[in-house]
Amino acid sequence: MADVIFFEKPGCAGNNRQKALLAEAGHTVHARDLLSEPWTADRLRPFFGDRPVAEWFNRAAPAVKSGEVDPDALDEAAALALMLKTPLLIRRPLMQVGDRRDCGFEAERVDAWIGLAAGAPEGKLEGCARAGMPPCPPPAKG
Repeated sequence: MADVIFFEKPGCAGNNRQKALLAEAGHTVHARDLLSEPWTADRLRPFFGDRPVAEWFNRAAPAVKSGEVDPDALDEAAALALMLKTPLLIRRPLMQVGDRRDCGFEAERVDAWIGLAAGAPEGKLEGCARAGMPPCPPPAKG
């Protein structure tokens, strides 16, 4: 089983579901606060691999939902600069096992990478589980 460094938004129900799936599969989860991590562009960039820039973003972030930030219109440098300034824009979770890094929690992708208990569960595992569910709490001030 794997030691998973799991960068999350503390208190996020979606991240809690994801961590539970990893633990159920026998992985050790080392949760870290994505929003307070001292990111640099060089440290953050490897989590996105060869994904298109638009897939790097948390589509539920207020600035994305309001149209203030258009992930489809940004190049790599602009996207990284925005994410360093506003980490809430980063698609989560960010996960690292050994030297491999990834973003988001696509169950089939995670299952193929490190394995999930009963294989890849069906349904949406990123963001809120159902319409009408309250949003994740805002980041703590401090």
